[in-house]
Amino acid sequence: MTNTDTRDDLATATQVRELFQAGSELVRITVDTPQAADAVPRIRDHLDRWGIDVPLIGDFHFNGHRLLQDHPACAAALSKYRINPGNVGKGDKRDRQFAAMIETALHWNRPIRIGVNGGSVDPELLESMMDDNCQRSQPWDAHAVMLEAVVTSAVESAKQACALGMDPAQIVLSCKLSSVGDLLVVYRELARRCNHALHLGLTEAGQGMQGIVASTAAMSILLHEGIGDTLRVSLTPRPGESRVQEVVVSCEILQALGLRSLRPTVTSCPGCGRTSGHAFTELAAKVDDFVRERMTDWRGRYPGVETLQVAVMGCIVNGPGESRQADIGISLPGSGEDPAAPVFIDGVKHATLRGPALGDEFLHLLEQYVQRRFGSGAANQEQA
Repeated sequence: MTNTDTRDDLATATQVRELFQAGSELVRITVDTPQAADAVPRIRDHLDRWGIDVPLIGDFHFNGHRLLQDHPACAAALSKYRINPGNVGKGDKRDRQFAAMIETALHWNRPIRIGVNGGSVDPELLESMMDDNCQRSQPWDAHAVMLEAVVTSAVESAKQACALGMDPAQIVLSCKLSSVGDLLVVYRELARRCNHALHLGLTEAGQGMQGIVASTAAMSILLHEGIGDTLRVSLTPRPGESRVQEVVVSCEILQALGLRSLRPTVTSCPGCGRTSGHAFTELAAKVDDFVRERMTDWRGRYPGVETLQVAVMGCIVNGPGESRQADIGISLPGSGEDPAAPVFIDGVKHATLRGPALGDEFLHLLEQYVQRRFGSGAANQEQA
């Protein structure tokens, strides 16, 4: 999700492009004011001119029904609408305003995501469920009732949308919370009660390593259990930090679980007393950075390049073996050994690199390998 002011259409479109180039396949933008709604078509126009076809999701709270009805160009430019049942309205207005958003989705044939957040669960529903809980012979604790309210809000809102004419296949549900344990409980129950697509996310996960570890722990368990269709890692960016960090983490989770191949895998050892610390770690970082930077170009020119396996190993213990198992790998000699680094391509020793330029020489070999294996000539040769 972008964190720019949506009214600034160029800044928002630029960040959408950055997220897309980092691997995001869906991008959500805040639509909270008439001015933001007016900017959405311009954002879409910028992206189309740049050849960025990533779908835009409108994030609506409190006034989404009015913005979608009053700004049809915004409704048309968005590919999906996010609705929070807890922020649609209160009392009699809730059902009318929820229905108005569904009517707009039906008019433009747009899917919706019904996104319930633990911090903004429907207060009237929660109060009613708390009252009912008091009548139980063995009342649940208040936290358990809150989790049940989160699931109920999502499931019942989906039923309401279907009753209004929405195709169940066009409804995505999410129930985001801040606790890993709570998220597991809620999504397992959500998966048990419905057949809608589910969007995963640990909301308010935190900053830096805390947010990365918590999000990875929660979503990896659910994805391994077959729960979840889309995901977002919600990280609080550090000052000056790029927004693409949350996309990178999301991609790494899917890649590590073997669910998606989104970029070449760079395998590298952790290093030990046998490795030449600076030379090895600098080369490992250089190769990883190179692959990430080149993917913007490779993704469009070399179909299948995301399955590439690269190895950067630090010494002779596991280095030659791991390098042979990769598509292309290099094994540094380690500390106090002959400063010669063999390169293996498709399991066969291809060359031995020496000297201070061996890193650049390996990157050159890597680029050549990608062109040869995944380029149009390679595809034609396989067909022949």
